[in-house]
Order: sequence, then structure tokens, then C-alpha cells
Amino acid sequence: MATITAPARRAAPVTEVVPLWRRVPAGLLFVLPFLFFYVAFLLFPTVWALVLSFFNESLTGTRGEFVGLSNWTEMFGDALMWKAMGATLYFTLLSTPPLVLVGLVMALLTNRVMPLRWLWRPSYFAPFLLPVSVVALIWVWLFQPGFGLVNAALTALGLPELGWLSDPGVAMWSVVLTTLWWTAGFNFLLYLAALQAIPQDYHDAASIDGAGWWQRLWSITLPMLRRTTGLVIVLQLLASLRIFDQVYLLWTGSGGPGFAVRPVLEYVYDTSFTNFRFGYASAISTFFFVLIVTISAAQFRIFQSREERP
Repeated sequence: MATITAPARRAAPVTEVVPLWRRVPAGLLFVLPFLFFYVAFLLFPTVWALVLSFFNESLTGTRGEFVGLSNWTEMFGDALMWKAMGATLYFTLLSTPPLVLVGLVMALLTNRVMPLRWLWRPSYFAPFLLPVSVVALIWVWLFQPGFGLVNAALTALGLPELGWLSDPGVAMWSVVLTTLWWTAGFNFLLYLAALQAIPQDYHDAASIDGAGWWQRLWSITLPMLRRTTGLVIVLQLLASLRIFDQVYLLWTGSGGPGFAVRPVLEYVYDTSFTNFRFGYASAISTFFFVLIVTISAAQFRIFQSREERP
């Protein structure tokens, strides 16, 4: 009688145990250092500032108590905060157009027309490399009454001297002039790089058709600089809204005559490190951060909609 034997059981395949560190994508390993510093020095402070805005936190070492929306309610009724917010927005409106236009004009001049452009290019960008302390010291001397170069030029033209650092109605213009001289070189560099990326064939073809320099500027150059202009405007708005260094150094932390030029960031600095109200300063910082993000998103949306138009 034949016996039926069961088929031999096959041995299960041996699976190799892959270490956890080998399962991580290689690209993630390269960005881990950036993610660490991003979370530690940007994301965590932002979230922690939002948390502190609900506490009566102080830098004196006392334990902060939960106050809910008390800091936020006080902030919206703070006249000094709104005055600082108005000064910040006013400076942004005054400084953004000339900084964009001057950077564009300097780039157009040094791109093809101006002689000795190898000398003018570094000259335009050189002030941007100076530290803000040096820039403020230079312009404090320039704005001095009596012997300052700016008032001397006005006197030579038959105009009266102005109190650049003492008159509340003129103080903001002194900040604009200082910032224009200091930071216009960055926008100039962006525009110059964009101009050099425009193919020369477009200008040559337009010249053959009889187009002059002005027609080529409006029909070729400026339309092809649309993306760069959008980038420059957004970056300049962000930089102008975050103004602090120039104002603080020009008036040694006093906020100018009658606090006429004190920006929001200086008010936050005074609230936290002078009045030791860190929770209230955190509420103002969070509100200002949301305002900057909203303005930036609106700007990107506006330029994106313009690019999508036929």
C-alpha cells in the first residue's frame, strides 16, 4: 500500500532588516541642518511669541500669569502703538517708490549707456556693504545744522535750512534719504542682473525696424523686467516695514522728535526691554507679523494675476 507523504514545507524567505537611517531619503539628510535652525530660530520663536501674548510675562524674572486677551485688547486701544504703526506705514509708502525707481534708473544707466560703467557699478553697490552704524554716523553729520553738507547745499541754493533731525515734519524724510542712499544698491544689482539676461537680439531687431531707445525701453525692456519688478517691490515692502536700525541710531533710541518716526519694532523694543512687558510686546509682534504676511500674500497675488492675463 502506497503511503502519501506531505509536500515539504518551503522555508520562508529571509528578509533583510534595513536600518532606520537607511530608510530616510537622502535629500532629507541634506536639509536636516537647515530644518533644525529654521525650527529653533524662526518657527519656535514665532509660536512662542503667540503663546506669550496671552500671559503677563516680564523679563524681571516674575512668573507670568495667564491674562487671556487682555494684552490684545490693550494693544488695539494703545494710541502710541497705532502712532508707531502709522509711522511705519508712512515710511513704507515714502521709501518704496524711490528705492525701486532709483535702482532701475541706475541699472539702466550702467548697463549699456554710461561710460566707465566698470567704475559706477561698484560705486552704486558699495553703500549697501556698509554697516548701519557707519551709515547712521555719516548721515547724522550730514544733517547737522550749520555745518552739515545737506543744509550747506540748501543755503547755497538760496533755500532755508531744515531741521532734519529736530523737526517732526521733516524727520521722516531724513530717514528716507538715509535709507535710499544705503539700500538702493541692492535693487540696482537685481535690476542689472535682469537687464543682462535680456537677449540682445530683441533690441537689434527693434533697431532695424526703426525703434529708438525710448521705444525699446517701453516695448522690450520694461515688459521683460516685470517679474524682477514684482520681486523688488515685495522685498522692498518687507524691508521697509521692518525698519528699525536707522531710526534707532539716528535718534539714539528716542524715536525722533515727538516719536514722529518711531517704528513698530522700536516700540516693541521699548515695551519689552525698557518697560519689561514681554507679554504685551509679544502681542504687538504677533499682530505685526500677521500684517506683514497679509501684505506679502496680497502682493504675490496681485503680481500673479497680472502674469496670468493674456
